Amino acid sequence: MNTNDANAPEGGLNVTLTIRLLMHGKEVGSIIGKKGETVKKMREESGARINISEGSCPERIVTITGPTDAIFKAFSMIALKFEEDINASMTNSTVTSKPPVTLRLVVPASQCGSLIGKGGSKIKEIRESTGAQVQVAGDMLPNSTERAVTISGTPDAIIQCVKQICVVMLESPPKGATIPYRPKPASGPIIFAGGQVRADTILASAGNHTVLAQPQPAPAFAIQGQYAIPHPDLTKLHQLAMQHTPFTPLGQTTPGFPGTYP
Repeated sequence: MNTNDANAPEGGLNVTLTIRLLMHGKEVGSIIGKKGETVKKMREESGARINISEGSCPERIVTITGPTDAIFKAFSMIALKFEEDINASMTNSTVTSKPPVTLRLVVPASQCGSLIGKGGSKIKEIRESTGAQVQVAGDMLPNSTERAVTISGTPDAIIQCVKQICVVMLESPPKGATIPYRPKPASGPIIFAGGQVRADTILASAGNHTVLAQPQPAPAFAIQGQYAIPHPDLTKLHQLAMQHTPFTPLGQTTPGFPGTYP
């Protein structure tokens, strides 16, 4: 988060901020919209600059820059869009409890101490005053000096939470150089002649269990429509996946998991 103007008028902030968000591909697709219509509307109505990192990565960085009023307006529109997506997904679902809207900020690790506060006092204060859940990852994101800060709650709670986080970030600028987190692209499969494909690395999932398997000498996949159908079964790989312990996606933490702040 960068600041370019330190003038703060009465009743609010008057600064230019840059806030980075970490999003999954599906979330990014929702923000972009058909032919880019949604993100175009967000840019026009908020007045903020919204840039989305390139690449075919499972995760993307969404950078929002502008005066604080524009930033908060953009956040409000993103949070409301995510709530709209949640409502749409529940229309034909049997789930009765509505999941909260969740956003992940990417914050320089040198500022996280101020956000947490002595003995967790600041983060507790933010939670209680906004009604949002806030978690600061204990570990830095790969190859960076940034941490993920996860905010969950109603759109209004998220906006109030972001405002308070911005105040803390402005009062405690980053110390030293920040190495920004850049998501790595997923390993793509290699296409062979005859329409067959064999992955260099196979990622198998079984429920919440995921295992990364090294290249196997035999497995080959025949392309049918948009799907790769394995010729030999992957029973061994599936069994290996089931034996593996669950792990949390990069940049996220699990409640009660070592390295997670309360």
